[in-house]
Amino acid sequence: MASNLKNLNDTSHLKSLPKAGNNRFGIVCSQWNTTITDSLYQAVRNTLMKHGVKKKHIKTLQVPGSFELILGAQSLAMKKNIDAVICLGCVIKGETPHFEFISQAVANGIAQLNIKYNKPVIFGVLTTDTLLQAKERSGGKHGNKGTEAAITAIHMADLST
Repeated sequence: MASNLKNLNDTSHLKSLPKAGNNRFGIVCSQWNTTITDSLYQAVRNTLMKHGVKKKHIKTLQVPGSFELILGAQSLAMKKNIDAVICLGCVIKGETPHFEFISQAVANGIAQLNIKYNKPVIFGVLTTDTLLQAKERSGGKHGNKGTEAAITAIHMADLST
């Protein structure tokens, strides 16, 4: 559902949320558009810890940009002690086709990692037309995609363990 119709933090559609305290999570965060990605990252960490995940069970990698999320996620997905990986980035449309190339490559790369490692690799990447849209989805009027990504990771880690 489009986020302009739904708040990303609304979990009312979920029947229940599994316990997450025994799971270990990897977070890969892009350093490009840090105002946005830092907010996504804080939402992920806060949500995971709110649901019982210990700080020591959260491993974080910083990568230069969204394209590099794929390799960063792969390095975490390869680890046996990581139950799910969350990828955080923000690609904002510009005047060139760069947006389409990066967005599609990152989505495809993350999808392939799910299959290759049989482990949840969560797409927490904002792909927006404007900086304002990114702000609205990283703690603004539409909630925070980081919260949604963390909830998804908890659900998928439970399915995989």
